[in-house]
Amino acid sequence: MKSSTPKTPADTWRELRDGNARFVSGAPMHPRQDVERRASLAHAQRPLVAIFGCSDSRLAAEIIFDVGLGDAFVVRNAGQVVSDSALGSLEYAVGVLNVPLVLVLAHDECGAVRAAIDSQAADAAPLPSYIGGLVEKIVPAVRKVAGVPSDAPVEPARIDAGYVGREHLRNTVTGLVESSEMISDAIAAGTLAIVGANYRLLEGRVETDIVVGAV
Repeated sequence: MKSSTPKTPADTWRELRDGNARFVSGAPMHPRQDVERRASLAHAQRPLVAIFGCSDSRLAAEIIFDVGLGDAFVVRNAGQVVSDSALGSLEYAVGVLNVPLVLVLAHDECGAVRAAIDSQAADAAPLPSYIGGLVEKIVPAVRKVAGVPSDAPVEPARIDAGYVGREHLRNTVTGLVESSEMISDAIAAGTLAIVGANYRLLEGRVETDIVVGAV
């Protein structure tokens, strides 16, 4: 990865995948992390990508993709759920910083996904209000995977958290496109794409799940 100047959505996604391959193989380059790079960013930024990911401590985007200072505009919350603050931040990345790619990054063993599954059990205790508000955004994925009506309890032990996580990831990507006219217009114009991907904690590998736009 020679520079952090945004290119096409396809070029950007290729560069990120190359960086992830270096990370997986144990041969990261740690590019653009020196004093000169820091100084060059003091008054402006031109990131490669906006990454909307889970707040999980194991999901450190710059490390996973082997990029440097100023390369990734990162937005995070538990479970990468669509919210006003996340949408506003991503619209800033798209409309002001002109990133060519939004990467929605989920992962396996997600605590927010597990909390959403457990919250639908018949004997589930109420969650604290703010945690409940986040988890509620993941519940539709739980319900779809469980195949039960909205008012019926589920048996958490019978629900595959991996399937729920993938369904929620797709819901998140769809939610970004449907909620933001700026984002959907940029995709239609071909200047932006969204990739929904899953990070495998054990292997360190990022796997593409859903793509909106041309990459």
